[in-house]
Amino acid sequence: MPRMLDVSDEVRAEIGDDEADRLLAGDNAPGSYDCTSCRTPGDSEAERTSTVLFIGDETAVLAFAHATCLPSQVVQVTEEQLQGAVRSISGDTVDLEPEKVVPEQAVLGVTSGLVLIAGELHPALVVEPTGPIVRPGATGAGDDFLPLLIEQGFMPVTELSEVPPVLHGWSVLLAMGQLHAVLQPGSGGGQSVAWWQAHQPLQVTESWRAAANKHQQVLMFAAPVGSIGRQPREDLLRDAIDKAAANGKLVASALPLAGT
Repeated sequence: MPRMLDVSDEVRAEIGDDEADRLLAGDNAPGSYDCTSCRTPGDSEAERTSTVLFIGDETAVLAFAHATCLPSQVVQVTEEQLQGAVRSISGDTVDLEPEKVVPEQAVLGVTSGLVLIAGELHPALVVEPTGPIVRPGATGAGDDFLPLLIEQGFMPVTELSEVPPVLHGWSVLLAMGQLHAVLQPGSGGGQSVAWWQAHQPLQVTESWRAAANKHQQVLMFAAPVGSIGRQPREDLLRDAIDKAAANGKLVASALPLAGT
């Protein structure tokens, strides 16, 4: 049965007409899938489904999303992020060839909120993957998300009693009042690249943006999958952050603000 798939022109240009036609005919498309945006189940036979192609320098991952969550599009990500995500799901990476594109990946969930530290409100981003992140090249199960970030300069946090130190070279890109990306240093000291990039710019509250402009930095907290979860209110988010810190499952840094 043909799938109810949307394949945008930019996705078709990357994967080729033959692969796009096979997807639309239902040859290579999954019936059921986990939406790469909201992570809830979808069914490409019963509801409109978008093809989302994540591309690194040498690797590509084809994911699927509810059309109501994301349009069909190409998303550029760092090769390291993409390889780690693919390994966490499949145990291997794929070459940038249409016949080798794989249909799943873990993604980084990002939540914005204000946190109170030493009597002052600070803008914060809380990052939690949707699955374990395995070190590229590693074999076996495990979760290396925090060790990989510590190697990049993030600091383990056991309680939120003071603002974490600034991690130079990293930054948070805010443009037109919306959150676009978390940037990391490029290889060899080159131009910054996106460590995390929003599928579409994320709205932040006026109070969050005002705090970011005041401090000219954003606090980034990161925890392994299952440590914090999606919290509907800032007080619940703070409680979850405190619990993750007390359990030794939190790293943090202050990242300079790029943009306004």
